Amino acid sequence: MTTSRPAKRITLRRCLRALAATAAVLLALPSMAAAFFWLQFSGAPASWARSTGHDALWMGHAWVDGRRTEADVKALAVRLRGTGIRDVYVHAGPFGFDGALPATRYPGARDLLTWWRAELPGVRVSAWLGQKVGAGLLDLGDPAARQRVLDGARDVMAAGFDGVHYNFEPVTSGDADFLDLLDRTRPLVGDGVLSTSTPQIEPLPGLRPASRAAIGHDKYWLRDYFREVASRTDQVAIMTYDSYLPLDSLYGGHVVQQGEIALGLVPENTTLLLGAPAYHDHGFAWGDAAESVAAAAEGARLALTHRGTPRERFGLALYVDFAATDEDWAEYTGSWYRP
Repeated sequence: MTTSRPAKRITLRRCLRALAATAAVLLALPSMAAAFFWLQFSGAPASWARSTGHDALWMGHAWVDGRRTEADVKALAVRLRGTGIRDVYVHAGPFGFDGALPATRYPGARDLLTWWRAELPGVRVSAWLGQKVGAGLLDLGDPAARQRVLDGARDVMAAGFDGVHYNFEPVTSGDADFLDLLDRTRPLVGDGVLSTSTPQIEPLPGLRPASRAAIGHDKYWLRDYFREVASRTDQVAIMTYDSYLPLDSLYGGHVVQQGEIALGLVPENTTLLLGAPAYHDHGFAWGDAAESVAAAAEGARLALTHRGTPRERFGLALYVDFAATDEDWAEYTGSWYRP
């Protein structure tokens, strides 16, 4: 039995309508998200919404491999004394794919810490440790590899660092092995600082599975998992940059949303940091224009303003020292530290 031509035409029209409806939805969702972020970035921040002196700075590997000198520390100290930077994360890794961290990765650490404490005794220095995780890379699900990571954390604390700052990417939302690593790192750090960078929190429902399908791994964490991580640390730093948003108003609104969500999840005794992009090689055409320290600072101030009350343990984390320009530092000071 064959289908008549009119029936075939009806079926074709139905398929075309379904495709058109699907395309309309796919086009409408980004437009709705853009409108939401744009609205989030509107209004004026409160005068009290600013740095409380709990800011941070990621710093490169040159500080511990012998390339930086005492003179470099003195020069950086001049800049940092006029800021709210209280913590720095100095790159002392990475871990090997087997989880090992030989001391040869940070041969100049003791000199750095001696010079640093002479110049900036009130600024804590954590070892920034991490690695790419996944198949063929570092497997945090391997107990032996996880133990070697813990051994490395113990060793950097013995070398004199004030804390451990983890940066593993990408960690899947819900990963129990990463929670176990945090739990087991806590006693190794003792009275020091346990901190971690985190992916962005899913800003709107449906974005996590959509982004995961597009890039093959989690770009966003779910709120419950982010809360679990925050509850195990002294500091969490959300990497709000690389949002792929094309305008500074949209990126700023994205930072507002990240701040608002996180403010409702992070315990008051844990420092919440929003990453601010002090670098200029985003790798996509519009990234450098759309994302800036100034936009991140304004977003952080608006998030606090929308909350309605100040929060002491809240700040910006600048990424990264070796790429930051004088303009980036001026934006940090003028938009966040002394707006």
